[in-house]
Amino acid sequence: MTDEQGTSGAILVVGGGISGLTSALEAAEVGNDVFLIEKSASFGGRVAQLNQYFPKLCPPSCGLEINFRRVKNNRRIRTYTMTTVKSVSGAPGNYKVDLEIAPRYVNSNCTACGDCAEACPDMIDNEFNFGMNKSKAAYLPHDMAYPRRYVINKQGLSAEGAKAVKASCKYNAVDLDMQTQNVTINVSSIIWATGWTPYDPTKMDNLKFGQSEAIITNMMMERLAAPNGPTGGAIVRPGDGKEITSVAFVQCAGSRDENHLEFCSHICCMATLKQMTYVRERYPDAKMYVFYIDLRTPGKYEKFREKLTSDKNSFFIKGKVAEIIPEADGGVTVVAENAITGEKIHQKVDMAVLATGMQPSLGLQGAPVSLNMDNSGFVISDYEKGMISAGCAKKAADVVTTTQSSTAAALKAIQISRR
Repeated sequence: MTDEQGTSGAILVVGGGISGLTSALEAAEVGNDVFLIEKSASFGGRVAQLNQYFPKLCPPSCGLEINFRRVKNNRRIRTYTMTTVKSVSGAPGNYKVDLEIAPRYVNSNCTACGDCAEACPDMIDNEFNFGMNKSKAAYLPHDMAYPRRYVINKQGLSAEGAKAVKASCKYNAVDLDMQTQNVTINVSSIIWATGWTPYDPTKMDNLKFGQSEAIITNMMMERLAAPNGPTGGAIVRPGDGKEITSVAFVQCAGSRDENHLEFCSHICCMATLKQMTYVRERYPDAKMYVFYIDLRTPGKYEKFREKLTSDKNSFFIKGKVAEIIPEADGGVTVVAENAITGEKIHQKVDMAVLATGMQPSLGLQGAPVSLNMDNSGFVISDYEKGMISAGCAKKAADVVTTTQSSTAAALKAIQISRR
């Protein structure tokens, strides 16, 4: 085990999405040393998977690229990817944290030239695109990946592939014997910015996710619409590549349901309205059907909603979807009851998009240490102990609210470090 001593007042930020990046930068730029860790191979989190933010509809590169540059240029921030917290001991102001770093099988010699991917014969499911396409077993996590270094899925690598990848690298960056590392750091407080996971749509039997490729989730829609996604930004039906003439958006897929997520996931209504703009941009005459319980677009988002509800080929049906039926032609029929008229609706569409809820990642995976958590798995800050939650680890939130929450978390951590 390697010991790496943090300076007095150092802060650990767990999670490298937009929330963790914001907290780390806010703390470091006022003079605190920061350890920023991320369990995946690159920073950026869920935001990196989006096509656009709402309501301005700008790409995620708007916020992420400048933050990556700020992190890279700030010597007070030490970054670790593929890293998780194993244990925490000590007391507020003087915590000892054991970290575990999983092997990347590519070392710091990597220049991201791509020769290893080109030589690799083995293909794996592309997790970044939710399995809608394949990638090489030696791959760059995504176009904006920071650090810009390849990673190797050793389990997906054949013996032939291992030889080819090793031989292809002229920088001696491929190290298939790389082992798990353990690092111990000392910090004054910990910010939990562990983000969210899309609720598992297979748990909702009536919505038939996985039984038809015409049924996708809202995050899959983001990847379909993204220029760096599996279709290069073309919104077509997965599987057969059919262009869309009609689409149904199924709201509250798992949210506000005592059998799944009891809470409102906050962003789903706005996410659907945003994704309607994706469809309309590509298909001017496509029919769009939104099945909802309530449309929640408070404050500044009301005008955004008005624009979409006035679309002559958009239909908003107040009613919870009872069932989605896969059809022989590759489409689906959405079954619901209109809560206003009492009419039972059977709407045939080319594709259905499930607005799956935001499940706090720690609530799903379990926290590595004892934390105060509510019944839904959100972390409740304990300022006396120096355990602070931020972003979607604290509550379901959009990007703007997340960054505000993360700035507040950094301020609390700074206060604790200077007691």
